[in-house]
Amino acid sequence: MAHDHTTLADDLATMMNIAASRRQSLRWLLAGAAAIPLAGCGGGAEESSGTASSSTGSSGSGATTTAACTVIPEETGGPYPGDGTNRNANGVANALVLSGIVRSDIRASVAGASGVAAGIPLTIRLQLVNVAANCAAAAGAAVYLWHCTREGGYSLYSTGIVNENYLRGVQEADSQGVVTFQTIFPGCYDGRMPHVHFEVYPTLAKASSASNRVKTSQFAFPLATLNEAYATSGYATSVSNLARISFATDNVFSDGTALQMASVTGNATQGYVATLTVGVSL
Repeated sequence: MAHDHTTLADDLATMMNIAASRRQSLRWLLAGAAAIPLAGCGGGAEESSGTASSSTGSSGSGATTTAACTVIPEETGGPYPGDGTNRNANGVANALVLSGIVRSDIRASVAGASGVAAGIPLTIRLQLVNVAANCAAAAGAAVYLWHCTREGGYSLYSTGIVNENYLRGVQEADSQGVVTFQTIFPGCYDGRMPHVHFEVYPTLAKASSASNRVKTSQFAFPLATLNEAYATSGYATSVSNLARISFATDNVFSDGTALQMASVTGNATQGYVATLTVGVSL
Protein backbone atom coordinates (compact mmCIF):
# COMPACT_ATOMS: atom_id res chain seq x y z
CA MET A 1 0.00 0.00 0.00
CA ALA A 2 1.16 3.58 -0.59
CA HIS A 3 2.53 5.61 2.34
CA ASP A 4 2.49 9.40 2.75
CA HIS A 5 5.62 9.34 4.94
CA THR A 6 9.14 8.34 4.10
CA THR A 7 10.29 6.78 7.35
CA LEU A 8 9.08 3.94 9.57
CA ALA A 9 9.02 6.34 12.51
CA ASP A 10 6.51 8.52 10.65
CA ASP A 11 4.37 5.49 9.90
CA LEU A 12 4.40 4.45 13.55
CA ALA A 13 3.41 7.92 14.66
CA THR A 14 0.48 7.89 12.25
CA MET A 15 -0.58 4.44 13.39
CA MET A 16 -0.69 5.51 17.03
CA ASN A 17 -3.26 8.18 16.11
CA ILE A 18 -5.58 5.89 14.22
CA ALA A 19 -8.31 3.98 16.07
CA ALA A 20 -7.74 0.70 14.31
CA SER A 21 -7.49 -2.86 15.45
CA ARG A 22 -4.14 -4.24 16.54
CA ARG A 23 -4.05 -6.77 13.76
CA GLN A 24 -4.66 -4.12 11.07
CA SER A 25 -1.92 -2.02 12.63
CA LEU A 26 0.44 -4.97 12.50
CA ARG A 27 -0.31 -5.43 8.80
CA TRP A 28 0.55 -1.77 8.16
CA LEU A 29 3.75 -2.12 10.15
CA LEU A 30 4.79 -5.26 8.32
CA ALA A 31 3.99 -3.63 4.98
CA GLY A 32 6.04 -0.58 5.93
CA ALA A 33 8.96 -2.85 6.78
CA ALA A 34 8.60 -4.68 3.46
CA ALA A 35 7.94 -7.97 5.23
CA ILE A 36 7.51 -11.01 3.00
CA PRO A 37 4.25 -12.91 3.68
CA LEU A 38 4.53 -16.56 4.56
CA ALA A 39 3.07 -19.06 2.13
CA GLY A 40 2.32 -22.64 2.52
CA CYS A 41 -2.06 -27.30 6.17
CA GLY A 42 -5.26 -28.64 6.92
CA GLY A 43 -10.10 -28.91 10.70
CA GLY A 44 -13.12 -28.02 9.56
CA ALA A 45 -14.25 -25.41 7.09
CA GLU A 46 -16.41 -23.99 9.87
CA GLU A 47 -13.31 -22.56 11.57
CA SER A 48 -12.83 -18.86 11.02
CA SER A 49 -10.69 -16.09 12.43
CA GLY A 50 -11.91 -14.42 15.60
CA THR A 51 -11.79 -10.76 16.49
CA ALA A 52 -8.51 -9.43 17.80
CA SER A 53 -8.77 -8.76 21.51
CA SER A 54 -6.03 -6.23 22.13
CA SER A 55 -6.14 -2.49 21.64
CA THR A 56 -3.59 -0.10 20.21
CA GLY A 57 -1.81 2.52 22.26
CA SER A 58 -2.40 3.02 25.97
CA SER A 59 -5.64 1.77 27.39
CA GLY A 60 -7.26 0.69 30.60
CA SER A 61 -6.23 -2.88 29.87
CA GLY A 62 -2.58 -1.94 29.57
CA ALA A 63 -2.31 -3.33 26.03
CA THR A 64 0.40 -1.93 23.79
CA THR A 65 1.35 -2.31 20.16
CA THR A 66 4.64 -4.13 20.76
CA ALA A 67 4.71 -7.81 19.83
CA ALA A 68 6.33 -8.62 23.19
CA CYS A 69 3.41 -7.14 25.13
CA THR A 70 0.24 -7.53 23.08
CA VAL A 71 -2.81 -9.69 23.71
CA ILE A 72 -2.76 -12.66 21.34
CA PRO A 73 -5.69 -12.64 18.88
CA GLU A 74 -8.90 -14.35 19.87
CA GLU A 75 -9.62 -17.29 17.57
CA THR A 76 -12.27 -19.95 17.22
CA GLY A 77 -11.95 -23.10 19.31
CA GLY A 78 -13.08 -24.98 16.22
CA PRO A 79 -15.49 -27.91 16.12
CA TYR A 80 -13.41 -30.17 18.40
CA PRO A 81 -12.73 -28.25 21.63
CA GLY A 82 -13.60 -31.03 24.08
CA ASP A 83 -14.16 -28.41 26.78
CA GLY A 84 -17.82 -29.13 27.49
CA THR A 85 -19.19 -26.60 25.01
CA ASN A 86 -20.38 -29.12 22.41
CA ARG A 87 -21.17 -32.80 21.94
CA ASN A 88 -19.64 -35.89 20.42
CA ALA A 89 -21.12 -39.31 19.61
CA ASN A 90 -21.30 -40.13 23.33
CA GLY A 91 -22.82 -36.87 24.57
CA VAL A 92 -21.12 -33.77 25.95
CA ALA A 93 -17.39 -33.85 25.19
CA ASN A 94 -15.52 -32.48 28.19
CA ALA A 95 -11.87 -33.35 28.78
CA LEU A 96 -11.56 -30.66 31.46
CA VAL A 97 -13.27 -32.83 34.07
CA LEU A 98 -11.35 -36.04 33.34
CA SER A 99 -9.19 -37.53 36.07
CA GLY A 100 -5.56 -37.04 35.09
CA ILE A 101 -6.16 -34.29 32.52
CA VAL A 102 -3.80 -31.96 34.41
CA ARG A 103 -0.52 -33.25 33.01
CA SER A 104 2.50 -32.26 30.95
CA ASP A 105 2.76 -35.36 28.75
CA ILE A 106 -0.39 -35.52 26.64
CA ARG A 107 0.58 -38.35 24.28
CA ALA A 108 -1.47 -40.99 26.12
CA SER A 109 -5.14 -41.04 27.06
CA VAL A 110 -6.26 -40.88 30.70
CA ALA A 111 -9.29 -41.77 32.81
CA GLY A 112 -9.48 -45.42 31.73
CA ALA A 113 -8.72 -44.92 28.03
CA SER A 114 -5.50 -46.54 26.88
CA GLY A 115 -4.60 -45.12 23.48
CA VAL A 116 -1.23 -43.50 22.76
CA ALA A 117 -0.73 -41.05 19.89
CA ALA A 118 2.19 -41.77 17.53
CA GLY A 119 4.29 -39.14 15.81
CA ILE A 120 7.43 -37.02 15.92
CA PRO A 121 8.12 -35.86 19.51
CA LEU A 122 7.18 -32.24 20.09
CA THR A 123 7.69 -30.11 23.18
CA ILE A 124 5.42 -27.06 23.38
CA ARG A 125 6.58 -24.24 25.63
CA LEU A 126 4.20 -21.31 26.09
CA GLN A 127 5.15 -18.32 28.21
CA LEU A 128 2.10 -16.49 29.50
CA VAL A 129 2.43 -12.76 30.16
CA ASN A 130 -0.18 -10.46 31.65
CA VAL A 131 -0.62 -7.47 29.34
CA ALA A 132 -2.71 -5.75 32.01
CA ALA A 133 0.34 -5.78 34.32
CA ASN A 134 3.07 -4.57 31.94
CA CYS A 135 3.51 -8.10 30.66
CA ALA A 136 4.66 -9.58 33.96
CA ALA A 137 4.80 -13.36 34.03
CA ALA A 138 1.27 -14.78 34.45
CA ALA A 139 2.28 -17.20 37.20
CA GLY A 140 -0.57 -19.43 38.34
CA ALA A 141 -2.64 -19.04 35.18
CA ALA A 142 -3.57 -22.26 33.38
CA VAL A 143 -3.70 -23.50 29.80
CA TYR A 144 -5.89 -26.17 28.24
CA LEU A 145 -4.25 -27.27 24.98
CA TRP A 146 -5.35 -29.65 22.23
CA HIS A 147 -4.48 -30.56 18.64
CA CYS A 148 -4.99 -33.22 15.99
CA THR A 149 -3.20 -36.54 15.55
CA ARG A 150 -0.53 -37.37 13.00
CA GLU A 151 -3.38 -38.50 10.74
CA GLY A 152 -5.40 -35.32 11.27
CA GLY A 153 -8.09 -36.63 13.63
CA TYR A 154 -9.19 -35.29 17.01
CA SER A 155 -9.62 -37.46 20.09
CA LEU A 156 -13.15 -37.42 21.55
CA TYR A 157 -14.57 -36.72 18.07
CA SER A 158 -13.00 -38.47 15.09
CA THR A 159 -13.97 -41.93 13.88
CA GLY A 160 -12.07 -44.61 15.75
CA ILE A 161 -10.82 -42.33 18.52
CA VAL A 162 -14.06 -41.00 20.03
CA ASN A 163 -13.27 -42.86 23.25
CA GLU A 164 -9.69 -41.58 23.42
CA ASN A 165 -8.64 -38.26 24.97
CA TYR A 166 -4.96 -38.01 24.10
CA LEU A 167 -3.38 -34.82 22.73
CA ARG A 168 -5.39 -32.84 25.29
CA GLY A 169 -4.12 -31.55 28.61
CA VAL A 170 -4.12 -28.81 31.22
CA GLN A 171 -1.07 -27.21 32.81
CA GLU A 172 -0.57 -24.52 35.47
CA ALA A 173 1.97 -21.83 34.67
CA ASP A 174 5.09 -21.81 36.84
CA SER A 175 6.65 -18.77 38.53
CA GLN A 176 7.92 -17.61 35.12
CA GLY A 177 4.49 -17.96 33.50
CA VAL A 178 5.61 -21.02 31.54
CA VAL A 179 3.58 -24.12 30.67
CA THR A 180 5.19 -27.09 28.94
CA PHE A 181 3.54 -29.97 27.08
CA GLN A 182 5.15 -33.14 25.72
CA THR A 183 3.22 -34.24 22.64
CA ILE A 184 3.60 -35.23 18.96
CA PHE A 185 3.87 -33.04 15.89
CA PRO A 186 0.33 -32.56 14.53
CA GLY A 187 -0.60 -33.58 11.01
CA CYS A 188 -2.13 -31.43 8.31
CA TYR A 189 -5.76 -32.12 7.54
CA ASP A 190 -7.56 -30.80 4.49
CA GLY A 191 -8.59 -27.14 4.64
CA ARG A 192 -6.38 -25.79 7.45
CA MET A 193 -2.77 -24.92 8.03
CA PRO A 194 -1.36 -27.09 10.85
CA HIS A 195 -2.10 -25.52 14.21
CA VAL A 196 -2.50 -26.03 17.95
CA HIS A 197 -5.53 -24.82 19.90
CA PHE A 198 -5.42 -23.53 23.46
CA GLU A 199 -7.53 -21.78 26.08
CA VAL A 200 -6.14 -19.66 28.92
CA TYR A 201 -7.70 -19.63 32.38
CA PRO A 202 -6.93 -17.25 35.26
CA THR A 203 -6.17 -20.13 37.66
CA LEU A 204 -5.90 -23.91 37.60
CA ALA A 205 -8.98 -24.17 39.81
CA LYS A 206 -11.03 -22.32 37.19
CA ALA A 207 -9.78 -24.51 34.34
CA SER A 208 -12.46 -27.11 35.01
CA SER A 209 -15.15 -25.05 33.26
CA ALA A 210 -14.94 -23.42 29.83
CA SER A 211 -17.06 -20.54 31.09
CA ASN A 212 -14.00 -19.29 32.99
CA ARG A 213 -11.66 -19.05 30.02
CA VAL A 214 -10.20 -15.61 29.32
CA LYS A 215 -8.66 -16.34 25.92
CA THR A 216 -9.07 -18.88 23.12
CA SER A 217 -6.44 -18.88 20.41
CA GLN A 218 -4.25 -20.95 18.08
CA PHE A 219 -0.63 -21.00 17.00
CA ALA A 220 1.10 -22.10 13.82
CA PHE A 221 4.43 -23.60 12.71
CA PRO A 222 6.98 -22.28 10.18
CA LEU A 223 6.55 -23.69 6.69
CA ALA A 224 10.11 -25.05 6.61
CA THR A 225 9.40 -27.09 9.73
CA LEU A 226 6.16 -28.43 8.26
CA ASN A 227 7.87 -29.56 5.07
CA GLU A 228 10.63 -31.27 7.02
CA ALA A 229 8.27 -33.03 9.44
CA TYR A 230 5.89 -34.24 6.75
CA ALA A 231 8.69 -35.84 4.74
CA THR A 232 8.90 -38.52 7.46
CA SER A 233 7.04 -41.81 7.83
CA GLY A 234 3.45 -41.55 9.05
CA TYR A 235 2.72 -38.08 7.68
CA ALA A 236 2.10 -38.97 4.03
CA THR A 237 -1.42 -37.50 3.83
CA SER A 238 -0.16 -34.24 5.31
CA VAL A 239 2.04 -33.63 2.28
CA SER A 240 -0.86 -33.44 -0.19
CA ASN A 241 -3.09 -31.55 2.26
CA LEU A 242 -0.39 -28.95 2.88
CA ALA A 243 0.07 -28.46 -0.85
CA ARG A 244 -3.55 -27.28 -1.14
CA ILE A 245 -3.47 -24.62 1.58
CA SER A 246 -1.33 -21.64 2.59
CA PHE A 247 -1.21 -19.07 5.36
CA ALA A 248 -2.69 -16.58 2.90
CA THR A 249 -5.75 -18.77 2.25
CA ASP A 250 -6.18 -20.25 5.73
CA ASN A 251 -9.37 -18.90 7.31
CA VAL A 252 -7.71 -18.28 10.69
CA PHE A 253 -4.17 -17.17 9.84
CA SER A 254 -4.85 -15.25 6.60
CA ASP A 255 -4.91 -11.94 8.48
CA GLY A 256 -1.41 -12.48 9.86
CA THR A 257 0.64 -14.72 12.13
CA ALA A 258 2.87 -12.10 13.77
CA LEU A 259 1.69 -13.07 17.27
CA GLN A 260 0.87 -16.70 16.52
CA MET A 261 3.92 -18.14 14.80
CA ALA A 262 5.87 -20.42 17.12
CA SER A 263 9.65 -20.43 17.12
CA VAL A 264 10.78 -23.98 16.42
CA THR A 265 14.09 -25.73 17.05
CA GLY A 266 15.13 -29.34 16.61
CA ASN A 267 14.58 -31.78 13.77
CA ALA A 268 12.31 -34.57 12.59
CA THR A 269 14.64 -37.29 13.94
CA GLN A 270 15.19 -36.09 17.50
CA GLY A 271 12.02 -34.05 17.83
CA TYR A 272 11.04 -30.39 17.90
CA VAL A 273 10.61 -27.68 20.52
CA ALA A 274 8.00 -25.00 19.74
CA THR A 275 8.09 -21.80 21.81
CA LEU A 276 5.65 -18.90 21.88
CA THR A 277 4.98 -15.92 24.15
CA VAL A 278 1.25 -15.57 24.77
CA GLY A 279 -0.07 -12.21 25.90
CA VAL A 280 -3.34 -12.24 27.85
CA SER A 281 -5.17 -9.70 29.97
CA LEU A 282 -5.86 -10.97 33.48
